[in-house]
Amino acid sequence: MRRTINIWSQIDKTTLLLFLTLIVMGWFNIYAAVYSEENSGIFTFSQLYGKQFIWIVTSLILAAAVLSIDNRIYLFFAWAIYGLIIFMLLLVILFGKEVNGAKSWFELGFIRLQPSELAKFATALALAGYLHLKRQELTRFRIFLPAVMIIMAPAILIMLQPDMGSTIVFFSLFIVLFREGMSPIVFVAGVLMVLLFFLTLLVDNLILGLVIVGVGMALAWLALRKRKPYFIGLGLFAGSSAILYLIDFFVLKSLGLENILLISTILMAMPIAYYVFKKKAKELLLVYLFLVGSFIYIQFVDFGFNNMLKPHQQNRIELLLGLKSDPHGSGYNLNQSLISIGSGGLTGKGYLQGTQTKFKFVPAQSTDFIFCTVGEEWGFLGSLVLIGLYVFLLVRLILLAERQRSVFTRVYGYGVFSILFIHFFINIGMTIGLVPVIGIPLPFFSYGGSSLWGFTILLFVFLRLDATRTEYLV
Repeated sequence: MRRTINIWSQIDKTTLLLFLTLIVMGWFNIYAAVYSEENSGIFTFSQLYGKQFIWIVTSLILAAAVLSIDNRIYLFFAWAIYGLIIFMLLLVILFGKEVNGAKSWFELGFIRLQPSELAKFATALALAGYLHLKRQELTRFRIFLPAVMIIMAPAILIMLQPDMGSTIVFFSLFIVLFREGMSPIVFVAGVLMVLLFFLTLLVDNLILGLVIVGVGMALAWLALRKRKPYFIGLGLFAGSSAILYLIDFFVLKSLGLENILLISTILMAMPIAYYVFKKKAKELLLVYLFLVGSFIYIQFVDFGFNNMLKPHQQNRIELLLGLKSDPHGSGYNLNQSLISIGSGGLTGKGYLQGTQTKFKFVPAQSTDFIFCTVGEEWGFLGSLVLIGLYVFLLVRLILLAERQRSVFTRVYGYGVFSILFIHFFINIGMTIGLVPVIGIPLPFFSYGGSSLWGFTILLFVFLRLDATRTEYLV
């Protein structure tokens, strides 16, 4: 017989208080961001702050509904919810309303719904359901691959809208896979790919190629620890590079030094394969794959940056890396953001006293750049308090996730943490120039009904599952 639990007494009060604090602070800062003397009432429903109040009330109703549903429903219907959201993502590409160049919205009368916000919750739920069945076997490729596909399916559909900001959020779920037993090699490879992406844009490809070869040689020595095979391999690589250079210099005249390094590396496949097979030197194979993969990745980054990204996306990355300066063009948003936050000083200008905000110098000041209002009106100390609240919430989510008996709840809890963390880091990071401006909301704080609903469902499903953590789901 199933024991009845009073959900309202078991819900984590600390997380609930943090949620309420953030949505109220967000509401007051949205009011400050778009304040005008003509419509000074905070409950003026024709204004964004009035509409946000409606979204907050409906989100609280939604939270209560989520808490009232039997916790087993979320496990048993995880795949159905995921499938429904995938279907909605397909529909929005075909029939959605285009806003700022992306088909991301359904418009239903006066209500606009963004399926990508709900997709975050659905994907975390499906991933939890899958790993609950497979337990901790992510080191096996046949288990790992479907988990990756669960994450990538909505990410690809959202990328086709195109909405690159929301797409990036889904990659945060690899944190979940790492916690559940994914090989550290995959995680390190992901970090290296991000690092190599920026280095490709900052450093000449030939110099970067030589550095990669140098790192590869050092790693090969660590893998072998034997002089004879190491220097034989080094000689074969140097000899093939010299021969290719002479052929190109006297005959082809079209390869270039970058391609010579790549071809020489590929030609090393046969001797390395022979040595790996004979001596069972798996570490050397990993080093070789690192070398080849790095060279191919550099070419892919160059092609993707120049041919796949839109001009404004290229500009934002170049501005972040300091490759160009355009304070009155593509760098205007970031420039105004930095001015606004910097002008707040230590304690800020005071509530409703932000001049950058009041005169609308900061674009999207109630959504993507809402942190500018905090920085200008509340200053460094106010910003520190807000960041502290988010850090407290994120740490609390980890603690809640780790105390679960159910794999499903633990995995889902880490999914909630990962999604909220990436939103928090990117949103605040882009306002102070740490990451490119890609436009994603600050959870529970920025204006927007779809995002507030999505984050509320995401969080309160976890609180519902945590409230019954002493029971097994199945």
